[in-house]
Amino acid sequence: MKERKQNHVLLNALRLVYRCDAKGFVLKIVYTAVGSLLPLANLYILAQIVDSVQATLQNNSEVVVLSIPVAVSLFAAIFFLGRLVGILSIVNSDKLTQRLIDYISDQIQSHSVSLDMAYYDNPDYHDTFHRAQQEANFRPIRILDDFTNFVGSAISIVGVVTMLATASCLTLVVMIVAIIPTFIVRLVKSRRVFSFRRESTQLTRRTHYLAALLTNSAYAKETRAFGLGHFFRQQFVAIRRELVDKLLSISRRIAVSDVLSAILETAALMLIVVFLCRETVAGAITVGSFVMLFEAFRRGQQSLQTMATAVAGLYDSKLFMGNLFEFMELRPTITSPDHPVAFPRQVDSVVFDDITFRYPAVQSTEQSADPDYQAGKAQRPVLQHFSLRCVKGEVTCLQGENGFGKTTLLKLLLRLYDPDDGRILINGIDIRQFDLEELRHNISAIFQDHVRFYFTARQNIEFGDIHHLGDEERLQRAAEMSEAMPVIERLSKGMDTPLGRQFYQGEELSMGQWQRVALARQLYSEAPVLVFDEPTAWMDSQSREQFLKNLEVIKRDKVVILISHL
Repeated sequence: MKERKQNHVLLNALRLVYRCDAKGFVLKIVYTAVGSLLPLANLYILAQIVDSVQATLQNNSEVVVLSIPVAVSLFAAIFFLGRLVGILSIVNSDKLTQRLIDYISDQIQSHSVSLDMAYYDNPDYHDTFHRAQQEANFRPIRILDDFTNFVGSAISIVGVVTMLATASCLTLVVMIVAIIPTFIVRLVKSRRVFSFRRESTQLTRRTHYLAALLTNSAYAKETRAFGLGHFFRQQFVAIRRELVDKLLSISRRIAVSDVLSAILETAALMLIVVFLCRETVAGAITVGSFVMLFEAFRRGQQSLQTMATAVAGLYDSKLFMGNLFEFMELRPTITSPDHPVAFPRQVDSVVFDDITFRYPAVQSTEQSADPDYQAGKAQRPVLQHFSLRCVKGEVTCLQGENGFGKTTLLKLLLRLYDPDDGRILINGIDIRQFDLEELRHNISAIFQDHVRFYFTARQNIEFGDIHHLGDEERLQRAAEMSEAMPVIERLSKGMDTPLGRQFYQGEELSMGQWQRVALARQLYSEAPVLVFDEPTAWMDSQSREQFLKNLEVIKRDKVVILISHL
């Protein structure tokens, strides 16, 4: 089954390019075909020019097919046409490449957003995502390049074979035999490099993580405060050295075989030169024919090399594109039902009924077969037979120590995960009966590790309900109830001030100020169910007291769950 899937990878990749830009796809093939034929036509015209010059010198007009002016004019016209086709081909390729990059990036991002949170708990997912993202942007266009190069080389070889057949079949046999070792060497190299990169995915991802620790602003303070920069750099350099050494080892071993194949190609070229010289001296072919046949043989060798490279490239890309399709075949397990129940207009109660939940075991492919690992801590329930009833008009406080499972309840309520046992009910209806998007739209939550969006203050708040942007009244109310308004009023451009210093004109906030903006985002949604996960952890005492007073107003027509530490 896996082999059959692999056989469809190239076809699927070409279909991907075609769906992205059908016109550009067709034009690329047309330009390649025309670009392959024109040099052969010019080669024939060149032979006619040489013979015409020789005949003129010898005053022998019988061998002249085209006059020198006509032949030179044709040669120049074909050369110009070839250059024009080449220029148009480059423009078309640039356009096709950029469109393909955007198209595949959108496909990967859209698919990634649709997958369950559980995937993020599995290193195999991160490996799969890394491999898909690493080369997906350029592999399809490389497949198209290799495919069109193969087609163009095949067209050139047909023309070359036609020319060489007028001299001797020996030239054809020598040309083909000489290229076989090169073809094998390139296939072997493709396979070994692919295996190396797949096996080293974990190490490559670790270098990216170490690079982020050294360069990302999120880690900058502690990296400097604890003097960790040198340690992280040492680890990065050590891993990169290991990866480079392995790759160079493969390259050196392949290079030896490549040198041997180059020697064989050189010997073949010498053999054909000697043969053509002998035929020309014997009068069997003209000087123009010598030039044409010699160049045809060289072009034939080049075309066969291009074909070998294209085939090896197609094989190489087939392996790597398998990574993209492997990622795209991942399917979410948490989905909307086929016939969802309409979400109630008013929510009177939220009930956690006998909930038991374990996070997925964090394991790699190698660890999955380890029975000791299977029995590890990842299998211990975070929640076990937990029940809780929350009703409208009250603030349900949920307190507990770290690791008690408080934030996990929020994730279950949003269906980022589903419980192993038990049910979560809204107005007595199991939340698995609701449309997933509608459920999440009607539950507004702020996590203790809330996101800092590097957008304007206005956008940070309006992200609470992306379907109702621009509601100024709601915006003002959310900012005031969350105690974010005093923060925003002090910004240089008020609501239109970019937050964070990642981009120009941005202004940084303290953690407590960011938390108020996150609370405003939550309140902007006006969802009937509000869940606050440590909402005042970063606030000063005055802001905390004011927010708790505002909460008494907020709770009147909503189900409110407040999560905090003991």
